[in-house]
Amino acid sequence: MQKAIIILLLMSSSLVYSQNKETEKILNEGKLLFRMEKGSWYGTDDMLARFETKKDSIGGYLSYETAENKINTIFFSRFNSDEILIRYEFDSLPKPEPIKIDTLNKKATDLEKSLISIRQDARGKAYSGNDDKFFTFFENTSLNFIPVITEKERNVFILTGPQVSGIVLIGNDYKLTYNKKNEFVKKDKIHNSILQFQYKSEKGESPIETTFHSHVITDYISSTDICTLLLYKDFLEWKQHIVIGEKYVSIFNLENESLFTMKTKDWKKINEGKK
Repeated sequence: MQKAIIILLLMSSSLVYSQNKETEKILNEGKLLFRMEKGSWYGTDDMLARFETKKDSIGGYLSYETAENKINTIFFSRFNSDEILIRYEFDSLPKPEPIKIDTLNKKATDLEKSLISIRQDARGKAYSGNDDKFFTFFENTSLNFIPVITEKERNVFILTGPQVSGIVLIGNDYKLTYNKKNEFVKKDKIHNSILQFQYKSEKGESPIETTFHSHVITDYISSTDICTLLLYKDFLEWKQHIVIGEKYVSIFNLENESLFTMKTKDWKKINEGKK
């Protein structure tokens, strides 16, 4: 399999270039989601260690990218969502130690208010307004809500994370779209199912080199796939993940964080030639 992938990479450079715009957007969005989630992880760890007395007053948290490409993580009040109890500033790629911790400037900015608004709306739709059973819940998992506001879009991505160690979950993720007034527009499933991957092979088994999953809804790997893979890559034995869609195959290299795509029909030809 590894040799076949190398051959595909050499044969398909023109295809990579022609797909650059679409896959570049997916890759960049995935890396942004990863950086924000990393900030949320580190911010939560610090909050629990440093501000345990504030824990019961917190109504939620979120992270966002600043104009300086830093990552801010905020914890807002459960009694007044416009009140920021703790505001962390992290490097562009967050490290465990924050650059700055602010507990004095409690007033939420306009951007923070909008992010909180769409996050809380999405959370309400998942937990309280799920009469149509659109959202699915699994044991030993939790939903993570990631609001993202850009010049062109306002979305909340919802990822399913494991509450047990040793596994990576791909799927059961969603995208909720909002307009510029922070009003709900639509909700979409990114995957139709959920898949579980081990960090490492079982004792005595051959090492895992590559993992796979297929896409029914979209042709390419999703930004949520990339986010999840990057969040767990330091724990994983495998360094490559392949997504097979109806029209395209996406090959994501976890080590150099690069994305390569090619037509599924070409992928099948290469693999048929190996038989």
